[in-house]
Amino acid sequence: MTTASTPAPPTPVPVHRRVADLAAAHIGSWQECYLKDRSSAVAALARLRRGAGREAGETPDLWSLIDTDPLHTAAEGTRPLSEPELVRAENGLHAALTLWAFHQQSRGVPMHRRHTRERPGGLGAAVRQLMPIDGIDEPVRKRLVRAGTAPDLVTLTLRLRDIVALLRRDDIPLDYALLTGQLYLWQWPDGPAAVRRRWGRSFHEQRRRPATDENTTPDTDKDAS
Repeated sequence: MTTASTPAPPTPVPVHRRVADLAAAHIGSWQECYLKDRSSAVAALARLRRGAGREAGETPDLWSLIDTDPLHTAAEGTRPLSEPELVRAENGLHAALTLWAFHQQSRGVPMHRRHTRERPGGLGAAVRQLMPIDGIDEPVRKRLVRAGTAPDLVTLTLRLRDIVALLRRDDIPLDYALLTGQLYLWQWPDGPAAVRRRWGRSFHEQRRRPATDENTTPDTDKDAS
């Protein structure tokens, strides 16, 4: 007699991935509409920018704009988040969305672009693109180092804003979903050191690629640096 096998339980989705996916969903919708000059998206970005440099919850105007319901419900393959997890998830989401809104302001091309192996989208890789191909711009590098040594998330967000201003100037995109997950991890003990390592690895592994790579669509690597 054949015994039916019991299906394996789904692999739990890490919290940082849940937060990253939620950021991607929000930004994907807003960015598409913003680039089509839809008034609702233009207004949403203006509201988001006003929340920059503040903790989540300090800007009531954003409560109805940033939908965090998916963090409060346990879908298949997930579990209910604890209160500390929720607080850190909401803080990371808020910080990343407000930074993206500043980055995207008045730009006619997407400033959020998902990371791929061929086109790295991590913070370190983006900072490296600000520099000469065969050299290091020390003041720019120090901005990244200074961000990594921030004492708290609000300070980190303000220091990242200085970097985003440079990226915005040069139309260099960033994977804000990836950044959201990293900002969530950064808030835990040992998190800053782990995130700094990811940014450093991303910085050193970045290589400028020819323009023909703009049309490639390799597999994404959401957990890359």
